Amino acid sequence: MGKYQEDARELLAAVGGRENIAAVSHCVTRMRFVLNDPAKADVPRIEKIKSAKGTFTQAGQFQVIIGNTVNDFYNDFVAVSGIEGVSKDAVKSAAKQNQNRAQKVMSALAEIFAPLIPIMITGGLILGFRNCIDSMYLLENGTKTLVEVSQFWSGVDSFLWLIGEAIFHMLPVCICWSVTKKMGTTESLGIVLGLTLVSGQLLNAYSVATTAAADIPKWDFGFVQVNMIGYQAQVIPAMLAAFTLVYLEKFFRKICPAVISMIVVPFCSLVLSVMAAHFVLGPIGWAIGSAVSSAVYAGISGPFRVIFGAIFGFVYAPLVITGLHHMSNAIDLQLVADFGGTMLWPMIALSNIAQGSAVLGMIYLQRKNAAAQEVNVPSCISCYLGVTEPAMFGVNLKYNFPFLCGMIGSAIAGVVCTATSTTANSVGVGGLPGILSIQPASMLSFAICMVIAIVIPFVLTVIMGKKKGVA
Repeated sequence: MGKYQEDARELLAAVGGRENIAAVSHCVTRMRFVLNDPAKADVPRIEKIKSAKGTFTQAGQFQVIIGNTVNDFYNDFVAVSGIEGVSKDAVKSAAKQNQNRAQKVMSALAEIFAPLIPIMITGGLILGFRNCIDSMYLLENGTKTLVEVSQFWSGVDSFLWLIGEAIFHMLPVCICWSVTKKMGTTESLGIVLGLTLVSGQLLNAYSVATTAAADIPKWDFGFVQVNMIGYQAQVIPAMLAAFTLVYLEKFFRKICPAVISMIVVPFCSLVLSVMAAHFVLGPIGWAIGSAVSSAVYAGISGPFRVIFGAIFGFVYAPLVITGLHHMSNAIDLQLVADFGGTMLWPMIALSNIAQGSAVLGMIYLQRKNAAAQEVNVPSCISCYLGVTEPAMFGVNLKYNFPFLCGMIGSAIAGVVCTATSTTANSVGVGGLPGILSIQPASMLSFAICMVIAIVIPFVLTVIMGKKKGVA
């Protein structure tokens, strides 16, 4: 008999029984259910189960927080329920039955950008390290950098740019691949489409602004000329091109006889999507991306930036609950492409830290409550490392006031963050390690913001908790 079989039986009954489960899987810390009727889930009953740390619903999935032992719990649940578990992708697919149109769009965006986050974190760390050794004048009375005085570090700096350039300049390749993977079409066609957007035959996107119009290379078709411009680091042009490829491939597969589909479908889909990308969608996508990033940048850096910081810092945590926060990934990447860094992402990291600090306050308040600490401590640690769901859904939203205290601390940190123009090289780890992705000139200001995001939510949570008699 498994360790969690009794709790698993209780959870099975609390979610409405076997007949109410359309699909079940698990991730690192949570059981993920797709329920035929979500209203049948008895949340108060579930929260009384010893192994359950909390519940929440997101993207059509009813999720129960178990913790690091979720794999053992899942195995026992499958055994007692007699339900065959499925993959996370299958659960996501089944969850669409419980999603409205907006949720489906947000879920699609999340699944497209999620595979890109590890490379963006890596790229941000590489840029941060390179900035430290080639842009900080710390040697010979502040006149030279480490790269200028050491051949070894000069070589390291040059070598690391091989990786950095691949990540940021070739980003459209990853986006096109991810879109085709998400939409279930031919991934190799997506890769080739992405490569045509960053080909060495094209004028590099970073050189467009400094190149005279007459010097931009062109394809000359006799009756019309088209600029040969690359889309290095561009997000929206790549997404538009990739979705066009997806649509064309599905269209040609539908109308083309099977006997010639192997020839006609990939050829027509790829050629037409590349034409659409360079002739129409690329310029339009570039304009849209630039407009969006310019509007966000104006809000972050303009005369009302502290108001922007306060509002964004306050509402980001609620955005996580709705799933709307996934839009920020695309905006961050566009800001990096257009302005060489993002002032939006530091506030995201600070919001995560603030929610973790609210849990830290609960740890202090409930220091004599061993059962509560089983949830509080791991939730706080994971939140400080960038995984916010256990903290938000397992602790802060359960009591409500810690969630609000975290929002207030995040808003105040956001004010200081925007007032000091704190900038990150790219997306990083959304917690305490996030400082490694901050540009060297902004590290001190970000450290100050981190202190604010730690102290204020902690103090507010303790004060409010004592007034409410939480222990």
